[in-house]
Formats: sequence, structure tokens, C-alpha cells
Amino acid sequence: MTQKGIISFLLFRYLRFNKHQPFISIAAILAFLGVCIGVMVLIVAMALMNGFDKEFERKLFIMNYPLTMIQGSPEKITKKTLEDLQNNFPQLQFSPFIQTQAISKIGNRMEGAMVFGVDFNLESKINPIFKEAYLQSQQYQNQSKEIFSVIIGKSLKDSYGLDYQSNLLLIFTDFIPNAIQLSPTMKRFVVDGFFQSGLIAYDKGYIYTSLEAMQIIKNLPQNTYDGIHIHSNNPQKDIISLQESYPQMRIVGWWEQNGNFFAALALEKRALFIVLMLIILVASLNIISSLLMTVMNRRREIALLLTMGASSKEIQKTFLYLGNFIGVSGIICGSILAFIILYLLSSFPIISLPADVYGSSKLPLELSLLDLFLILCGSFAIVFFSSYYPAKKATQINPLEVLRNE
Repeated sequence: MTQKGIISFLLFRYLRFNKHQPFISIAAILAFLGVCIGVMVLIVAMALMNGFDKEFERKLFIMNYPLTMIQGSPEKITKKTLEDLQNNFPQLQFSPFIQTQAISKIGNRMEGAMVFGVDFNLESKINPIFKEAYLQSQQYQNQSKEIFSVIIGKSLKDSYGLDYQSNLLLIFTDFIPNAIQLSPTMKRFVVDGFFQSGLIAYDKGYIYTSLEAMQIIKNLPQNTYDGIHIHSNNPQKDIISLQESYPQMRIVGWWEQNGNFFAALALEKRALFIVLMLIILVASLNIISSLLMTVMNRRREIALLLTMGASSKEIQKTFLYLGNFIGVSGIICGSILAFIILYLLSSFPIISLPADVYGSSKLPLELSLLDLFLILCGSFAIVFFSSYYPAKKATQINPLEVLRNE
């Protein structure tokens, strides 16, 4: 019998259920199930984590913008700066803004807010959430044409019970002197529209008004801005070009504004990957125990094979293939089950999320190819090393001593 034939014969022989020593077969089954469940849970968990990461990243992109130019020197950001940017970087889109903090007040109720003065047309080109609210506001015939109009978030609307053409009092942090003391700037605005980003912090804390209104509130010269929001499909590359062209300005990327948040998400994802990989590691202990029990139970058989001409390499390969067969079968079955679960979760409303918290009732799922590659490589490595030790142990049997004593 050839080397391949001997290995195949022994492999199928050892895979059969052992009626005399059922614990060996049970340990092998448990090892298979452990690896299968571990791989399944790890793939589903990584798809969930990646889905939530991408969903939060998408929402933060919408409300925070890929790049932001702000004043970095005494030189002001003016309309001329905006026109230069539009001429020099036609592939990018720009929206100037003026921002300040304020307190919104209805009756005795008050909420803190960040107020942005923007050009509604330019802002609509780079912010789809704002664009939807702006287009809806234009459908109403009684839309206010005055500059002191605002577009607010749905959460603030629900909190105050506001509707179109409602009045909203804003108390700004910009103080004006009077005869006795400094007093805050207060102004009533007309509500013209409502946006919904899916994140309560933005829907309740962001308010948009016109550039002209904010210039009056902050007593700024006409066509002077606090900064410019920039939309870019490749912000990491464009920020270098912008900074070289405008060294007197400061260009801030989304990864700098939200670096701690995304670093925390990446750390959580990495920790979850390691913890769930331990499930596969624990399951691999069953592979080791199953193979070691098989080696101990088949000591006499292995000794006879060695005396009849079988090489130590053939014995080692037999148990290595046996452990790999159990582990790889578990990996394949776990991957198939994971993709079935992901398909069911994405196609049917098995699990629904509160839409007011996550912005969507559908479970976000997105499996990264890199995550899948790391899961499979890590699982294969654990299975291989779990099979190697028992296989090595089987070659250390002394045939003469075993046959003499047994």
C-alpha cells in the first residue's frame, strides 16, 4: 500500500465512531461544533461591528463634512477666498459658514444649540440631509422669505412642538453693551424646515439659518465667514493640496475632529475579535484532547504499523490530517452558517432597532473582506497548531516497549 493509501485508510478508520471508547468520538464532535460556532459567531459579530462603524461614519460625514477650512491667522476668510477655492479646485464643493452658540427657548423650556449661518444653495450641494429639509421647505407656499428663518432638527421640533412658520427665540452668546451692563443678543426666528440625520445630538443641537442673519447677529462685515465646509471624495489627499495652496489657513479633516471616537470603535472591534477568537482557541483544546485520546487508545495499533514498515512521517501526517479535517470542517460549516444568518438578518426584520436612536430600524451589516480573511487565517492557524502537537506525540511511541507491555 502506498503512503497516500495508508494515510487515507487510517484517516477514515479513526474518523468512525468508536463504540468501545465513545468519549473519543464525543470529544471530536465537540471540537467540530466548537470551531463551527466560534467561526459563525466571529463572522456575524464582525459584520455587525463593521456595519455600525460604517453607519456612524456615514452620519458623521454628513453632519461634520470631510474637510473644513478655518481661520488660522489674522487674515479673514472672505468671498474672495471662496471664489479662489472654486477656481483652483473645481473638483471640490464648498459651502461657507458662520457659527456660534445659542440657547433656544420656548416658554420656560430651553435647549443649547450650535447655530450655523450658511448659503442654503451651496450647503444643499454637500449636505444631503440639509438638502432634503430645504427642498421640503420650498414646497410650502407660505415659506418665509426673510433672512431670519431657520431649519431645525426633528428632535428639537418634537421637543418644542413646533411646526412650519412657528417662532423660535434664540439667545446668543454674543453680548452687546447697553447703558448699564452687557446683555445677550436675542432674536426671534421663523421655522422654515426640519431635517433628520438619525442622531439625536445633531437633530436637537444643530440649527441652520442664513449667512446674512448670522452676519447681523455677530456684527461681521458682509461676505466674511468663520470657515468653509469642503466636500471631497479623497480628503486625505486633497487636504495636502489645500494646505500647500493656503498655508495661512487651517484645514481640518474629519479624522481629526472625530479621532477619539473612531479610535474607540477600532479598539472595541479589535478587542471583540480577540475575545471571540478565544472561543475557537478553547474549541481547539477539544481537538488536542480528542487526538491525544486517539493516540493513547491506538498505541498498540501504531506500534504494529511502525514495525510493519510504516514511517513516522506517515503516522504524523495521519493525525495531522485528522485534526485538520475536524477543524477545517468546523470552519467551513461555521462560515456557511454565518452567511445564512447574515442573509436572514439582512432580508427579514428578525431584529429591529429603535429608529430614533440609530436612524434606521434595519440592522446594519457589512462584512469586510479583510475581517473575513483574518478570521479564516486565524482559525486555520489555531487548528493547524492544535493538530501538530498530538501528531508529533504519535511519532514518539516506542514500538518495542509498547508491544512488550501491551
